[in-house]
Amino acid sequence: MNNEPSRNPKKNEPTVLGQIGAKAARKLKARRNAWHGVWFGLGMMGLIGWSVVVPTLLGAALGTWLDNHYPSEHSWTLALLVAGLIIGCWNAWKWVSKEEKAMRDEQEDKHE
Repeated sequence: MNNEPSRNPKKNEPTVLGQIGAKAARKLKARRNAWHGVWFGLGMMGLIGWSVVVPTLLGAALGTWLDNHYPSEHSWTLALLVAGLIIGCWNAWKWVSKEEKAMRDEQEDKHE
């Protein structure tokens, strides 16, 4: 009679050693990426905010200059403010989708 535990677990059933190894790898990665905390999230919100604000303000400034130097029946300030806002939102959307894709790819690599 053999008292040793079975060395051939089911294919889909993770081994104890595999579970311990995965948990240790997660802890090591968390230590390496400790800067992904609250301050990191607030910083990213600020970065996204500035990526919208800067083009909006540049559009408004250019529009004000055009209104002062080339008067028209339509407001350059309003038109360029809206154009800057659209460009800024597009810029932020592209950046967030790139970061989200990187996070998804990282999750997929973790599960392989």
